[in-house]
Amino acid sequence: MKKIENAAQLDAYRQDCVAERDPDRALIAVCTGTGCQAHGCDNVVEGLRRELAAAGLDDKVEVKTTGCHGYCEKGPLAVIRPEGILYQRVKEKHLADIVAKTIAKGEVLDKLLFFDPATKARIKLEKDVPFYKLQERLVFGDNAYIDPRSIEDYIGIGGYKALAKVLAGMAAAEVVAEVQAADLRGRGGGGFPTGRKWAAAARVESEVKYVICNADEGDPGAYMDRSLLEGNPHAIIEGMMIGAFAIGATAGYVYVRNEYPQAVRNLQCALDRARELGLLGANILGSGFNFDIHISKGGGAFVCGESSALIASIEGEVGEPRAKHIHMAESGLWGKPTVLNNVETWANVPLIINRGAAWYKGLGTEKSTGTKIFSLVGKVKNTGLVEVPMGISLREIIFDIGGGIAKNRAFKAVQTGGPSGGCIPAEHLDMPVDFDALAELGSMMGSGGMIVMDDQTCMVDVAKYFVGFLKGESCGKCTTCREGLQRMYEILDKITSGTGTPADLELLEEMAPVIQQASMCGLGKTAPNPVLSTLRYFRDEYLAHINEKRCPAGVCKALSAATQA
Repeated sequence: MKKIENAAQLDAYRQDCVAERDPDRALIAVCTGTGCQAHGCDNVVEGLRRELAAAGLDDKVEVKTTGCHGYCEKGPLAVIRPEGILYQRVKEKHLADIVAKTIAKGEVLDKLLFFDPATKARIKLEKDVPFYKLQERLVFGDNAYIDPRSIEDYIGIGGYKALAKVLAGMAAAEVVAEVQAADLRGRGGGGFPTGRKWAAAARVESEVKYVICNADEGDPGAYMDRSLLEGNPHAIIEGMMIGAFAIGATAGYVYVRNEYPQAVRNLQCALDRARELGLLGANILGSGFNFDIHISKGGGAFVCGESSALIASIEGEVGEPRAKHIHMAESGLWGKPTVLNNVETWANVPLIINRGAAWYKGLGTEKSTGTKIFSLVGKVKNTGLVEVPMGISLREIIFDIGGGIAKNRAFKAVQTGGPSGGCIPAEHLDMPVDFDALAELGSMMGSGGMIVMDDQTCMVDVAKYFVGFLKGESCGKCTTCREGLQRMYEILDKITSGTGTPADLELLEEMAPVIQQASMCGLGKTAPNPVLSTLRYFRDEYLAHINEKRCPAGVCKALSAATQA
């Protein structure tokens, strides 16, 4: 295959990719993300192709395998384009009718359409389904339109246009300034300004610099990064390339957990195809810019999501945090200047370069610009991945997009920010979702996990679960984290077992700030959040466990048995 040697050739190749796609040819886009894999989407793809061939329509209709569409609750999903008809929970038994009636005759199968409980009507088009209609899918939306293993698909929708713009006409300092002006904050948890991080690394003089993509997503119930990496790996590659040019890096690493085999396969395929076309390697687009990306697979240690532990793991050392006496921008991977951002952050970069910082700042809020992808799970009707502008309320996400609480039970709390996040009660449902507002409530944005809980959830048990998870994932390097979380767990276990005392609550509140202040890394510093937030908003439940020996939700078995007796 002939390599693309400059921006003009890339543009010509893009036109070829678009021209090869017949806009009048019907297409069935089938979600083949990990969630739909579990529901048999591969059989759906094979069955559709078989039915189309039998009907003599295989040359007129394409079956495209795409990444995650986000509406995981309704998978496997199939969207018939160009009409945009959404069929949900598609099974092999439905395929003959899809081909014979919808494809051949234009008839819509009502039984496969989304049913809106509010209007009691079936909704035909994907764009009209409330779950999608209320989102702003700028980063995640392309997943439903491209085959992640096809670089031609990505280039055809404008992929690598931002890279060409940067290499053909922007200085490195201009790229940094554009990202700074956009006020892009890191989507991996801390919300640190991305442009400031890049600027610090760009100022350091060094012949060797690195960029790293943190794809070590370990929060229970969170899978935003995995789905982006599976469904649109070229967006992350392009973002990393732009960042590398901006700071003067020549090599990059994607640190991805080994438990994400499909993400690893699709990323490796994307890297191979980019190299074949000359979009990775030496003298990219004739600019003199040299850069390549390598995959480093982690073993599933939650703490390796922390920057210094992640770097230690890439270097072949034990994945545990190190004291940060020197910023990573000065001394990171192998002691060289390094910029580390997570998957979603890198995927935002091409958007900012293509559309401009002013456009990006028009999304979200003054201090939290752009959109954010959330993993909406738990006791909510519509589980899946949602992308919304920063500043949207929790109520809009949970009730308007999520459809409300499963089985029409009462909402009790939502935990944001992963296992180290806080639990937010109903009284704060109308608070805006942004970095600062969530912090004020005792929670955090984190990487975007959002776990909804109903009135049958015991908040003491929730705190115990997350503290148990974190103590198991602690590397044990800090005494406060190692011993403090163990002791916290023991106290919470006492309370849920019916042997807790009022003094236990005082001890929990005394221990929490010590763990936060004396722990080295983010795991320990944020680990008490589930305890502190549940004590803050649901103290009455703790008191019911202690004083009345009763679990109001009926979850804690020891207390439930005692109550029934």
